[in-house]
Amino acid sequence: MVSAIIVAAGKGSRMKGSMRKQYLDLLGRPVLAHSLVAFDSCNLVEEIFIVIPEEDIEYCQNKILSLLELNRRINLVSGGAKRQDSVYKGLKAITRHTETVVIHDGARPFVQPEVLKKCILGSKNFGACILGTPASDTLKSVYKSDLIETTIPRENIWLAQTPQAFQYDLILNAHEAARRDGYVGTDDASLVERLGVDVKIISSGGFNIKITRKEDLAVAKAMVEAGLV
Repeated sequence: MVSAIIVAAGKGSRMKGSMRKQYLDLLGRPVLAHSLVAFDSCNLVEEIFIVIPEEDIEYCQNKILSLLELNRRINLVSGGAKRQDSVYKGLKAITRHTETVVIHDGARPFVQPEVLKKCILGSKNFGACILGTPASDTLKSVYKSDLIETTIPRENIWLAQTPQAFQYDLILNAHEAARRDGYVGTDDASLVERLGVDVKIISSGGFNIKITRKEDLAVAKAMVEAGLV
């Protein structure tokens, strides 16, 4: 069984608006709805857990879920103080006979079902598989005073994205080890990596952008209008 966790419990402070970024309108639908529809369209996913702020559960049910025609069972889970806490709460809510779990940020609305499927199948073959894109810009290590320390070779450097898929027991153990050790990672794959487990990375195809700032939303709208996604 494959279960999905869509994390949408963040405050979206970098968006600098009154509404959380996952609820912002993207051509007639909230950003989160686009992510949800993509997962619902993947025939490998059997159940979906959306992790949101506890105070948003009624809003999400009435303003998002009730307006969508979905085929999968949708479960709402209240989030934690940090993203890592929210993912852990999602993991603990999952049906115990789940073999594979795929974790996604609700603010990435353009994940394609076929790429999602490849990520899930990759986790079945390797134990852990994530989406990403090779770095194309020149990378600089910078001091706090905004002075360049060194140039980092971009060969073999990838930018990690979601979704990230794992064997359920593996990612649950990784989260519980991080909690015991007081370790906070920047993504779920980093928690698995620190256990010494290899993680496969595959290309997301280039359009898997994350809505973080206002300009990202404008880019997302332009991508839809241009027929790119």
